[in-house]
Amino acid sequence: MNSSGLYRDITGFAHTTPGWVQSVLEGWTEYGLLLFGGLFIAAWWRARDRRSHRALAVAVLAAPATAVAYVVSEALKSLVDEERPCRAVAGAVAPLVACPAPGDWSFPSNHAAIAGASAVTLALAVRGLALLTVPLALLMAFSRVFVGVHYPHDVAVGLLMGGAVAALVVLAFAGPLSRITAAMRASGVRAAVWFTGPGPARQGGNVPGCRLP
Repeated sequence: MNSSGLYRDITGFAHTTPGWVQSVLEGWTEYGLLLFGGLFIAAWWRARDRRSHRALAVAVLAAPATAVAYVVSEALKSLVDEERPCRAVAGAVAPLVACPAPGDWSFPSNHAAIAGASAVTLALAVRGLALLTVPLALLMAFSRVFVGVHYPHDVAVGLLMGGAVAALVVLAFAGPLSRITAAMRASGVRAAVWFTGPGPARQGGNVPGCRLP
């Protein structure tokens, strides 16, 4: 893969944008992943009030599945050993942020992998949230090229791989975790019930073996 030409085009475009645009994207590329962290917490908190054990399981799995996607991305990065474009591409303009140190390889983009995984898992946890998370993930991927620290193919593969790995983790473990969730909700243990939410029985549903008046 060689997307050096597109890298030069995007980074050249970055230098023509107003200073406030550069500042916004520099801030987003540095701190944008924190927003996904906040959305993980919000999705879990929302799922605590859902009657579905599986819905809670999927929400709880969003962050761990994203962590698995990051580990896979980091492992692949250490195998490929692709130099950063801010050092390797001849004729490119200077990056807007400091070029990562030698040995901090370029392919794939960990930021893009985390963003892609976050977008997919949050969309699985909350129907309709993809309308927010997918554009945010795409913006994160674009920002990594815009500031000059990744090739376009780094972020494209990162997005796709991160999303795919995280989705597989959620699909593989949602069933077993939903059964654990059901047991925790039924346990009556205060900490467990706080974490999972009250569940159907305590939300006004009928308890097996009992009659409602």
